[in-house]
Amino acid sequence: MKDIDTSDLSWDDWDELQRPAPESVEFDAVVEAAISRRGFLTGVVAFGSGAAVMGTGLLSGTSAQAQAASRFGFTPIPIQTDGTVHVPEGYTWHSVARWGDPLFSDAEPLSQESAISVDSSDRVFGENTDGMESFVVDGRQVIAVNHEYVNPAINLPLTEGETTSADDVLTLQNMQGVTVMEVAEGEDGWSIVVDSDLNRRITHNTPMTIAGPAAGHPLLQTPDDPDGTTALGTMNNCGSGKTPWGTYLTCEENFNGYFGSTDPEAALPEDYVRYGIGAESRYGYEKFDARFDVSQNPNEPRRFGYIVEIDPTDPTSQPIKHTALGRFKHENAAAVLAPDGRVVVYMGDDERGEFMYKYVSNGAYTPGGPTSELLDDGQLYVARFDTDQTGEWVALTPEATGMDEAEIAIFSRAAGSAVGATTMDRPEWVAVNPIAVEGYCCLTNNSRRGPDFTNAGGDPAFAVENSPNPRDANRYGQIVRWRPVNDDHAETKFEWDLYVMAGNPKVHDDAYAGSDNINEGNLFNSPDGMMFDSTGLVWIQTDGDDSNEEDFVGMGNNQMLAGDPVSGQIERFLTGPNGSEVTGLTWSADRRTMFVGIQHPAAPFPDGEGQLPRSTVIAVKRADNLPVG
Repeated sequence: MKDIDTSDLSWDDWDELQRPAPESVEFDAVVEAAISRRGFLTGVVAFGSGAAVMGTGLLSGTSAQAQAASRFGFTPIPIQTDGTVHVPEGYTWHSVARWGDPLFSDAEPLSQESAISVDSSDRVFGENTDGMESFVVDGRQVIAVNHEYVNPAINLPLTEGETTSADDVLTLQNMQGVTVMEVAEGEDGWSIVVDSDLNRRITHNTPMTIAGPAAGHPLLQTPDDPDGTTALGTMNNCGSGKTPWGTYLTCEENFNGYFGSTDPEAALPEDYVRYGIGAESRYGYEKFDARFDVSQNPNEPRRFGYIVEIDPTDPTSQPIKHTALGRFKHENAAAVLAPDGRVVVYMGDDERGEFMYKYVSNGAYTPGGPTSELLDDGQLYVARFDTDQTGEWVALTPEATGMDEAEIAIFSRAAGSAVGATTMDRPEWVAVNPIAVEGYCCLTNNSRRGPDFTNAGGDPAFAVENSPNPRDANRYGQIVRWRPVNDDHAETKFEWDLYVMAGNPKVHDDAYAGSDNINEGNLFNSPDGMMFDSTGLVWIQTDGDDSNEEDFVGMGNNQMLAGDPVSGQIERFLTGPNGSEVTGLTWSADRRTMFVGIQHPAAPFPDGEGQLPRSTVIAVKRADNLPVG
């Protein structure tokens, strides 16, 4: 790894370096060995339709088309391969917040030669926008948005991306985390309200309260925090969520890549293996900040990998790490209320062969009532999917796992393995339908799924027919859907199907062609982000191969599509610039504006040739100003 430039790798590629495949698997060889598409799609799993098992029944072809046509308020767009954003005719877009845009008037403007100074790095909109949620605070529009990671070659141009000093490390640390910002719409569109009293940056050094069963545990105690109850910072903030009481949930995903050792001979704890923590980090923090040096602070990595709650109404409030929701590579947190008022949070662990989780509070939420214990006192579950289209959320209890409650919270992956959880194809965003009692999860891809593959805990992860993960060498991804029994998200039993299985019928005529609702007009791969709008349409964002070649021909740049859960129809709404991921989605209070995140564009987006590429939140509107979703 010493001879490999890791600064621009995706986090999936970073994991590959930490745990490389024993040998490569030829995609075509796996395809040839796979079952035929016709035989596959006539099995138990009902793809891309309102399957009877989900309780909705099947629409006739004519009625399904009529309903779908009435639900999509746009003309689908073709693929694109250029360096800008495209939206349908009758829609417009513009930039709202770019990396480096000031949140406060004392911030220095971004320089094309030196980027952002260390003094201004926590006073501006951060890097690599990701999950986001909108809030109304005293009649003002507020957006909380994650900043997942950095692009050192762009963010530290004077050192060509190398971290050569403590100031370089601090600059990168400040560009990540979370922004809370007030935005307002004027004659020129939406923009940041500079110097708003609600504006806030939360970084790798912001104090956080550790709450829940792991708080104070010896494994979370450090020399700087001997009580194990106050951590500094939140990192690799990927997807997001919103509580019923109006707070923001930010999710710590690939925290493992931030830690390293200045002592190459130091023995690393055994539990590091399951989480991919090694002796070398991506950004070299450990060279200048001892907190990230595991030879000196071996407990520090165990203080990350949680869901963090932030109050967007109070910029002086201290964020809270909720250990009861488990420690793993959290993608997002989809919160919903059960009929009896208990809080249910669905979560995915974004790594090959890892699991899906659910948390159910013991107490019930009542509007205006206390909420401080609702995310700390409850039961964590892990998903087990069966091939008869049923499944179960298995409680991670001391009796079932042989671990105490704190250990379950800190080593949730091991707890899931202990009860036989289903190994999944990288669970990404989870979304809950607001008009039907059902949940969806993007299983983005798993190129290493196969007969000999296991996750880092040794759990087998081979393809299983009629399962949510039915294809070996899965480069395209799929979306699994489930409906809890009794229309109650707190129940442990559920029925499931696949809403869509991405593929390419231009290249394949078997299972890798995708499900019946995939066609040459809506091709995509690697579904990642996902949100429902208020009408019950599901919006799907991709983070996959945008080469537009070979297995991915006809897919173009990463994109955002809209799907109808009833008919199964999926249509392309937006394409991002080449090299970017389309990620993060929320709406203005009046639903007339859709805010969308464009992360790590390769082109000089959005400012044009000769300018640094900048991750950006854009606003999408209808030209007639009617609601968008």
